[in-house]
Amino acid sequence: MTEGARAGAVGGTVAAGGMSVELPLWKAISYFRVLALCYALLRYFNSYLHFLHPVAGWIFLGALTLWTLASTRVFANPQRCTWWVLGFDLTLAVTGIVMSGLTDAPARISHGAPTLPTIWAAGTVLGFAAKGGWRPSAAAGSVIGVANILGHGGPTGDNIHNIVLLMVAGVAIGYVIELARASEATLTRALQVEAATRERERLSRDIHDGVLQVLALVQRRGAESGGGAGGGTDFAELGRLAGEQERALRALMTGGPIPARRGPEADAAEPRDLTALLRPYADERITLSAPGTPVLLPGPAASELAAAVGAAVDNVRRHAGERARAWILVEDEPEAVTVSIRDDGPGFAPGRLGEAERAGRLGVSQSIRGRLLDLGGTAELYSVPGEGVEVELRVPREGAE
Repeated sequence: MTEGARAGAVGGTVAAGGMSVELPLWKAISYFRVLALCYALLRYFNSYLHFLHPVAGWIFLGALTLWTLASTRVFANPQRCTWWVLGFDLTLAVTGIVMSGLTDAPARISHGAPTLPTIWAAGTVLGFAAKGGWRPSAAAGSVIGVANILGHGGPTGDNIHNIVLLMVAGVAIGYVIELARASEATLTRALQVEAATRERERLSRDIHDGVLQVLALVQRRGAESGGGAGGGTDFAELGRLAGEQERALRALMTGGPIPARRGPEADAAEPRDLTALLRPYADERITLSAPGTPVLLPGPAASELAAAVGAAVDNVRRHAGERARAWILVEDEPEAVTVSIRDDGPGFAPGRLGEAERAGRLGVSQSIRGRLLDLGGTAELYSVPGEGVEVELRVPREGAE
């Protein structure tokens, strides 16, 4: 998988997951509600004999137990936990708080006795925070706070203290959730932009190489025909290649859909012999040295590596001089495949590649380095003026897979 495709896949995963960052928090809220229920049952079991109406308390806690257990999986999933579910949860919490003021003894209430749901009500506020952020959380906390003041003990010091803690926790969690969502959305957009940029770079390389292919074919056919017109087959081939480049260039300029690459090598998913792909580059000036056995790589990786070698060979023919010779060496290693292209031309001065890239000549930066980067490999260029150029292309087998 290329780096651009990998970025697109990751971006799609983040977008499709939607709430991947929040899922652990939702599960924690679900577990908290169960533990808070156990705490409420234990507290009531130790004190129900002191209540004025203990049966009413047991009825409420029974309903609270059924609801908590029934909604445990709902609260663990942000898609299932709807606003209606949270609304019923809030209603149940408020009902328990109000019932506490009616069923408990006034003396116990005045001494700060907890409500029937106790800390279970905090799970409701956390649910609102996870669902909608800090504003719904603050609203739910306010409703529970008003219920505490009006239905259970009034504005006592303990009540105010508990309400402040509940509001702070709910608002803080809600704010963190909003930041997480914004960060996730930013990451998704960045990955999508990176994927699109990578695909545009790939198309730029193909256009660059395709135009050179068309020009080379025109030059070769012209030389073979002595300057005259070629046969109908030549014109058909030129027309086909020119049409492909026109469509690709139009897509690059307009941002339209990327045209599929043609030719049998574009669709070959099975392993291919890299040596066979490099053999056409060899001639009286270019010497190819490769192992006697096939050098197998996945079809797309082999094609991209061969295209990068072709770009390097093209640079030799155009810039090294008519008498320059070049040698292509293929090394098949267990961990990687390395191809070295060395020539005996004049070489180039340090900084020359940077100048060429700034001038818009993308032969090295895109056709060579860009391809190897997408394959997870490396492209190194070494040159000393007067001593030629050496290009080393290395593709790890793991990355190529």
